[in-house]
Amino acid sequence: MLLHVVPLADWSASPAAPDAPYAPASLTAEGFVHCSSDESAALAVADAHYRDVPGPLLVLVIDEARLSGEVRYEGSGDVLFPHVYGPVERDAVTSVLEVRRDADGRARGLDPRA
Repeated sequence: MLLHVVPLADWSASPAAPDAPYAPASLTAEGFVHCSSDESAALAVADAHYRDVPGPLLVLVIDEARLSGEVRYEGSGDVLFPHVYGPVERDAVTSVLEVRRDADGRARGLDPRA
């Protein structure tokens, strides 16, 4: 399973096409969708890049086998992160979790999304 951190506003930005594949801005800008391999890495990403983003912050749990795009594990420093080279099909998202944040916006854990 792959984990992808996304603000709720971005995940639900296209109500006119709710079944369309998810294609964040990074897909156009960098050619891939950033993911993490485990919860601790996803929380570190949330804390480093989304601390000041208002509103709910989600983690998409993605079944790599259901993706049509290639997944490559590429380094950032001494850590390998999975990158999805293509949009994320909605049926590849097996669950959605919510990032639990403290009053300062720091990521503290993941909870099932109600």
